[in-house]
Amino acid sequence: MQFLKTLFWVVLAVIAAVFSLKNWSPPTKIVLWGDLEAYTPLPVLLGITFLIGFLPPFILHRATRWQLRRRLETAERTLVETRAAPEPTLPAAPPEGAPLPSPVPPEMP
Repeated sequence: MQFLKTLFWVVLAVIAAVFSLKNWSPPTKIVLWGDLEAYTPLPVLLGITFLIGFLPPFILHRATRWQLRRRLETAERTLVETRAAPEPTLPAAPPEGAPLPSPVPPEMP
């Protein structure tokens, strides 16, 4: 499976390199605002556009994973503390023949 992942990324890198070489010149004219113009090669423009679309979801994904990891660590820590707490012991049984204490308190006159 690792071989297929590596092969996929190599093929993608080769396609990107060929695309960049074929489209590097002439520079693409971008009108920013007013009379301000920028001339940039098409591969650079596409790379910037890719990053603008990729980075916000990637940052959101990483932040969500970080938050969930913190929650999981807190829950695991609580579980360990709960398991480590001593169990409550039951009171000793009264000796044989001794009267059992009444669960209902006696009535007051």
